[in-house]
Amino acid sequence: MPNTKPDLSFDENGVCHACTSFQSRPSIDWSAREIELREILEKYKGKDGSNWDCVIPVSGGKDSTFQVIRILEQGLRPLCVTSSTCDLSEFGRKNIENLKNLGVDLIEFSPNIVLRRKLNTIGLKQVGDIAWPEHVGIFTIPVRIAVQFGIQLIVWGENSQNEYGGPASAAENNVLNRRWLEEFGGLLGLRVSDLPELDDITKSDLIPYTYPSDEELARVGVTGIFLGHYIPWDGYSNALIAQAKGFQTPTGPVEGCIVNYENLDNNMHGIHDYFKFLKFGFARATDQACVHLRRGRLTRRDAIDLVKLHDGKFPWTYLGKKLEDILAPLEISVEEFTQICDRFTNKRIFVTDSNGNLVKDRDGNLTKKIYPEQNVSSDHRLGSQQPQVSL
Repeated sequence: MPNTKPDLSFDENGVCHACTSFQSRPSIDWSAREIELREILEKYKGKDGSNWDCVIPVSGGKDSTFQVIRILEQGLRPLCVTSSTCDLSEFGRKNIENLKNLGVDLIEFSPNIVLRRKLNTIGLKQVGDIAWPEHVGIFTIPVRIAVQFGIQLIVWGENSQNEYGGPASAAENNVLNRRWLEEFGGLLGLRVSDLPELDDITKSDLIPYTYPSDEELARVGVTGIFLGHYIPWDGYSNALIAQAKGFQTPTGPVEGCIVNYENLDNNMHGIHDYFKFLKFGFARATDQACVHLRRGRLTRRDAIDLVKLHDGKFPWTYLGKKLEDILAPLEISVEEFTQICDRFTNKRIFVTDSNGNLVKDRDGNLTKKIYPEQNVSSDHRLGSQQPQVSL
């Protein structure tokens, strides 16, 4: 992992917090946490059958499918809530329908598509994230549904600050609340409260993207927990378990990934991950390689080779959909998109010519100035390397 990742810290040996967090797993009493989880679920399980026992935010992906499977095994009746993605893919639709076949009630909330496209455009141009409204909505809409239906417990999946690295206090947290959303929910400094008056957007337009008030949460007693705090989280095993229950994947790796079971629902994921690469010099393939490296499934050398092969390619297609077709509803041309990309590209990370212009190959791909293998020490042990780039 490079030290350009926001919120990622390294110890004196150059080991990032995501690795030290994972290395602490053997010392965790998972049996005790499993008992704690059962006690929590029993506490919120309805006694008279008059309401759902919990809300599970679901996209139809491997992790949310796994969450539903595990909660059903505990005898709870969940209300699954899908916040519609920005550009639903064919796999996304199939896997949402598959969730229903597991035997659950599911609400699919679809926000105003006209407003959504405005927010996609604002997110792309202002903070370099075309999927900004999705990242907000997946955390606000399920909470609003919980308040609306008087459901106290929300069961989230992994704590990304633990799995991918972040402040220790956030990584060790087992509760998702307003503070976690505002700090780590992908807002990128653009708050929902900033949006009124932009492009004729009103406060009432933003109801789906607005977190309930503290008074509303307290009235219902809404609590959100990370299932990954109580179960040793592993996306690969989650995918295998989900596939056994009908979860569908493409035959080969998804664009920008080294696996075929992640980021399947939204055709805009490729653009989102590409901007991450432009800003910080790494993207989804790096995240995935690190997860597998920590679990001993890859050597560091093989992980580097996979990252160089898959990370940061210009997003001409995603899940077979062409870039121009993804951008068309936003009335953004590929040429304008490329100009936006250049504006968000960190030139300290990528090769430029003598005039300071970004150097691109014929497919529009950039070249990083420094790659991980240039900083590998002779023993190649995990954690022996120093961060890639000092900024």
